[in-house]
Amino acid sequence: METIKDKDELLLHISETIGKSKVLKLTDILHNRQFDITDLIELTFTRQREIAFRAAWILENLLLSTPTKFVNHLEYIIAQFPEVKNKSCQRHYAKIIMHLTRPDADKAVKQKLDAINMEAIVERCFDLLIEPKTPAAVKAFASEILFNMRLRYTWIGAVLSEQLQIMMPGGKPSIQAKGRRLLSYLQQGE
Repeated sequence: METIKDKDELLLHISETIGKSKVLKLTDILHNRQFDITDLIELTFTRQREIAFRAAWILENLLLSTPTKFVNHLEYIIAQFPEVKNKSCQRHYAKIIMHLTRPDADKAVKQKLDAINMEAIVERCFDLLIEPKTPAAVKAFASEILFNMRLRYTWIGAVLSEQLQIMMPGGKPSIQAKGRRLLSYLQQGE
């Protein structure tokens, strides 16, 4: 498994159940091989849900290990997020975008994101918060993305605050904890 030549070869590796150690090994191989990230992204949209999940898991590890290496692909990645329907893949995409939009993100990443219209991301994140069937982890990441973008789109703070207050009473403990933390920051900013 020292090399993976193309998307088809990667597909063979992720067609079977894999664990964290194999994900990390595949991530390392793809990173060192200069694998075309668009091929990996395409695999996250395959109809075979488990394969899509594994591809998204590798994508997350690859992007978060060295986000600056993929700066020229950020617009494509951002454009894909609203299209992700597989809930397992949503978790990985949301986590990626949460990290990319953080205040302490690399300067090159921030500059690239500043040049990208992020309104579709904002809209999708609010949709994910409102949708009752959205998994708690995806909601937590979506709320963090919105929080990270509140300075770029100044109206987000007030709407996010309202949405968190609606979600928290019936939400899972992770949502309640995230909501309390974000609300405290939002209230400090008022």
